[in-house]
Amino acid sequence: MTQISKVVVWLRGEVKTPPFSSKARVEMGVLLRCLQQGEQIRLPCSRPMPSIGLRCHELRVQDEDKIWRLVYRIDRDAIVILEVFQKTTQKTPQQVIRACQQRLKQYDS
Repeated sequence: MTQISKVVVWLRGEVKTPPFSSKARVEMGVLLRCLQQGEQIRLPCSRPMPSIGLRCHELRVQDEDKIWRLVYRIDRDAIVILEVFQKTTQKTPQQVIRACQQRLKQYDS
């Protein structure tokens, strides 16, 4: 049986070395591949982000001296990447939330 993989649509950000370490880049890539294949990822690697929208989540990867976040939405046929950023505070910055909401609005129209 052939497994169909969802496409990844990048609206913003990228995962490359640098600034990611090679290890963190590979970990993020493995998590994205799991999402493409329809797997559900839960805490501590992913958490829902209802403040951004339905089916929105954030991947969480601890790097050597940084914490990376990748905000995404799971669509029927795609994983839509909304933002990649370095986490520096406990809460997701409001400007990141607003930017993601705006990108989704533009993408959906």
